[in-house]
Amino acid sequence: MILCTTTTERWAMHEPFEISRDIITDQPVLMVKLTDALGVSGYAETAGVDYAGETTESMAAQIAAIAPKLHDGLSYGELMQLLPAGGARNGVDCALWDLRAKQTGIPVWKAAGLASLKPVSTALTLGLGDEATTRRKARDARGYPLLKLKVDAQRHLDIVRLVREEHPTARLVVDANQSWTLDLLKALLPQLHAAGVELVEQPLPQGLDSQLDGLQSPIPLAADESCTDRASLPSLMGRYQYINIKLDKCGGLSEGLALAAEARQRGMGLMVGNMCGSSLAMAPAFLLAQQCTYVDLDGPLLQKSDRAVPMRYENDVIQAPDTALWG
Repeated sequence: MILCTTTTERWAMHEPFEISRDIITDQPVLMVKLTDALGVSGYAETAGVDYAGETTESMAAQIAAIAPKLHDGLSYGELMQLLPAGGARNGVDCALWDLRAKQTGIPVWKAAGLASLKPVSTALTLGLGDEATTRRKARDARGYPLLKLKVDAQRHLDIVRLVREEHPTARLVVDANQSWTLDLLKALLPQLHAAGVELVEQPLPQGLDSQLDGLQSPIPLAADESCTDRASLPSLMGRYQYINIKLDKCGGLSEGLALAAEARQRGMGLMVGNMCGSSLAMAPAFLLAQQCTYVDLDGPLLQKSDRAVPMRYENDVIQAPDTALWG
């Protein structure tokens, strides 16, 4: 028998973080704690998928409903039967990985079959803002070689231009968060390509992916909202060149590793992302980052505070998490 408890926390942002559908001033997350009969505990943090209607309350209710069925030998296959892909399963799955690492003394990366953990370079995300704010953020980000720019249907090329003027050497990824139409995408692609943008993330709304059939894009496209777990991959083939794996969407590290393996087999490139949150949310995603071309694990950089044992960021370079944090 495993005792499961959940606690809601809120992490304040340095400043309002705006994307095409929302403005975030603080990030609510659910802390999941699993404790075995000997008092050994594993921890995880999950933010859930807000645009899918998930909240800390809904995730806590999902976890409470299946908590009596949690046991020390629980397999991932059993967990998939108990919870669907999403934030609740992410919290339980990642807490189980941490618990088992503490029970056995075997770090999660070894248990997951990785040869080692190496530092990775993360993108820094610039939220939407006015010209003065965008210029300031771009100047402040000159220590980051890869920037991810949030855009919408009205603000796109101008943001790229402003960032290029303030940080000329930056590599750029543009994230529309489902806010474009196919006509707008077609109109923008040549100009984004000329500006050196190297990846466009989720241009069209989830569910309209078939509109990309036959599109000859000069820039690779990445599926974010349209990519959930392995079940979503067939609908992405031939339409996107990359997928953005987020543990909150796919339902934890176990599914994240399986999703990455299947996507690679299908010839797709990998990106790992985050839904904001503390270093505890980034730690399991760091394992996925080991095999990703694009890494977007900047959540703690956007927030005012972090865990007592945080992950170490040196500008864009992230060091492996301490086992005192997770894993």
